Amino acid sequence: MRFELALLAMAASIGDTSGFIANPSRSTAFGGTARAITSLSSSAVMDKPAATTGSTTTTTTPKQQLSRFDRIKAKYKGPQVDRNANTDEMNDVGFTYANFDEAVSNVDYSFNRNDVVRGTVVQYERGGCIVDIGAKASAFLPLGEAALVQGDGGGGGGIESLIGIDDELDFEIISDEDENGQLLVSLRRIQYREAWKRIIEKQATDEAFDAACVSVNRGGAIFLVEGLRAFLPGSHLTGRLPDDDLVGMTLPLKFLEVNQEENKLVVSNRRAVVETQMEDLSRGDVIEGVVKALKPYGAFVEVGGMSGLLHISQISMDRIVDIEKVLQPGQRVKCMIIDHDKVNGRIALSTKTLEPEPGDMIRDPDRVYAQAEDTARVYLEKQEAERKKREASAKDIVLGLGDALDDLGVGMDKVGEDASDNLDSLLN
Repeated sequence: MRFELALLAMAASIGDTSGFIANPSRSTAFGGTARAITSLSSSAVMDKPAATTGSTTTTTTPKQQLSRFDRIKAKYKGPQVDRNANTDEMNDVGFTYANFDEAVSNVDYSFNRNDVVRGTVVQYERGGCIVDIGAKASAFLPLGEAALVQGDGGGGGGIESLIGIDDELDFEIISDEDENGQLLVSLRRIQYREAWKRIIEKQATDEAFDAACVSVNRGGAIFLVEGLRAFLPGSHLTGRLPDDDLVGMTLPLKFLEVNQEENKLVVSNRRAVVETQMEDLSRGDVIEGVVKALKPYGAFVEVGGMSGLLHISQISMDRIVDIEKVLQPGQRVKCMIIDHDKVNGRIALSTKTLEPEPGDMIRDPDRVYAQAEDTARVYLEKQEAERKKREASAKDIVLGLGDALDDLGVGMDKVGEDASDNLDSLLN
């Protein structure tokens, strides 16, 4: 016991008893003694007077154990700068803070409605696609603004059929930023302006162009011209009537009216046909056509894409009561051109001038068609002879009037001389 107390006193003088009390319960024999040692060592440490040096008193406190992260953090002082380094060498990088400030100030990040910006399609979304235009948030291109012409009019193929991923195009901003900073953009409005520009150029040159019919109505048909809807009046459609069979057909057209302010386009098929086909037509030509429609006043015959009128009075020398007993739609006929209006694209036709005998168109139309060229030659020779006879008669009349005027002039001169003599005698 005395030995253990001596050890305890030694440990108290040193200030560390851990080596002596590491395992107080190491054995039961020394259990009580160990606890006593622990108690005494603690009290000895607590009762140990503070060391004094002169008038200064210092208190010893146990050090706190630091973690590995705290030790690394305490050692790291951040990037070190050599204070003795040459400042000119450090700044010799070709770009200063002033240059950076100037570069930032020269970049315009404002996006306004109706601005045209360059963008790239990055992702498809429901009802449109995402476009990167360099704004703080990507812009959205709705399906309805993706193209001027969208297939069957409704974009049935989806946005994928109109625009591709990574396509870099010009877009027009059509909205302000929403709460998320997103803008709406459009391709259709840019294409709309470009289409009008091309249409005005075509109108200036007055050139013919081809266009496809997309629908028909009571007054005519609708054609797509440069992606815009143009109206074709039924009266300016040659060779056929504006029916459902016209949808999908491509016809040559020319402009009748172009008004961008009112978004109005009117076209004519007749004008385009007149300049290409009617230049080679003349009165007296025998042409072949197809009956397209029957009316109470006659039949419309398609001739090379043009529509000619075969009036009921020009079908036969004999009187026709029911035109359907003589002609049928789809029937091929031979006719003679008796008149034409190249300006308006109208042709007047006749079959009675091709009849070998009056009434053959009613009794035997095949005979009329078989002898059409010969009958037409005889008819034209007869017409030429009658024309010359009329000209000769007119010439004789004019010459007779001239002789009569000459005789009348001689008589008037004699009367004038007598009157002059009488006047002179009176004056004398």
